[in-house]
Order: sequence, then structure tokens, then C-alpha cells
Amino acid sequence: MTDATAADEDAVDIDVPPDPLVGHPTTAYFWGHVAGSGTVSEDSIEVVTNDETSAQVLAAIADGDVSHDTTSREYAHDTSITRTEDEYTLSIGADEDGLLGRDSARSLPVDGRGNYRLSAFSRSDRELLRGLLEGCGTICFKSKSGTVGISFVHDDRELLALTQDLIADCPVEAPMGDLSETSSGGYWFGVDDAAAPAFGSWLYEDCEVTGCFAPSRRRKLERSLEQADAYDDQ
Repeated sequence: MTDATAADEDAVDIDVPPDPLVGHPTTAYFWGHVAGSGTVSEDSIEVVTNDETSAQVLAAIADGDVSHDTTSREYAHDTSITRTEDEYTLSIGADEDGLLGRDSARSLPVDGRGNYRLSAFSRSDRELLRGLLEGCGTICFKSKSGTVGISFVHDDRELLALTQDLIADCPVEAPMGDLSETSSGGYWFGVDDAAAPAFGSWLYEDCEVTGCFAPSRRRKLERSLEQADAYDDQ
């Protein structure tokens, strides 16, 4: 692996609070990513993303090193299909005092029973959901129906149930399907196709204000919406 460098220095010039566990748009985005695509142990946190700018933003929020590699993985819905893509891994290790990252970033916020404790970020639900989407979600254009698809996939059923609750509470009406098992043994649910454009647009609205977003994922949403509009005009 080689160290990744920021493609755009301005992309990581963001407002970062001293405590990564307090309610703030940047911390909400960070912990959404950790929950969606992170691995937490007693002495380290690793977060994986396919977007270099997003990886550098996460590193700016919580400190850590970013490495770059390519990987091939199976599609969650069809394990007979694989794809190869860039992968950026943020690694946050313990310092000499045994602390991870910025002071109190010791672990994914959970309660004593292992349930996610993300209520501190309730005022930044859009950034939290954006981090979750970029961590364990997909955006696609469905060529057969001419619609945009937004879905979330994860091995942790409880995390997806929490994500459904967050979407249900967001200001955009976004009906969802039930949680279902994937062919790879995890779980998934999708936002109704009719609601996906409004939900996706709300999710990335004004994202430049905080800088907490993956540019490649936003471009994917924009292209999918354009394809859906073109399909309707046929």
C-alpha cells in the first residue's frame, strides 16, 4: 500500500470540534462512516471508503493515516458478479497514552448492551445518514424501470434498523422496504424508488458547507438523477 494524498487541499479544510463524541456535523459524518464501513477494536479504528477526498476528510476529523489499495469484491445482491475499485483505509491507532485519535475517540459510541448510542448526533441527522450511506449504501440507476435506487447493506441488522428510524424521522418523506437477507448472509433495505430522488437530493443538499461528503458518491447520484430524467423524457 502507498500513502494517499489529498486531491484537493480545500476539501479537508473543515471545522473540527476538539471532542469527536460531541454532537457536530463533522463528528456525525465520521461516526456514520465508522458504523457503516468501520472496524473497531480496543486499540484501533479502521474506516474504509472508495473516495479519496472523503478519506482525507475523515482523517482530518479524527486524525489517522490513510492508505490506498485496490480490491475486488462480490456484489451483495449477486455474489456471481465482482467489481474492482479503489479503496482508501483510514487507520487510527492508540497514542502513547493509549488514546485513539483525538482524545476521547476510544470506540464506536454504544451503550452497555452493545446498542448504537448515536443520539448525540440527532441535530446532524443528515450528516449522520450521509456517512452511513457512504459507508454501507449504494446509489444506482435502474435501467429497466428508469428509476434511481438507494439501498443500505450491512451484516448488522440492528444498525440497519437504526438507519431506517433515522430516515423515517428525516424531513423528506421516504418510504422504505422491509429488512431482507442478502445472498451473502447480511441484510439490506431500499428506499422506495419514487422517494429516492427527493431523499438523495436532501441528503447532499448544502454538503459543501461542512465538506463532509464523498464527491464521487454525489456525482453518482447526480448522474443517476439525470439518467432518470432522460428516461422519463423518452
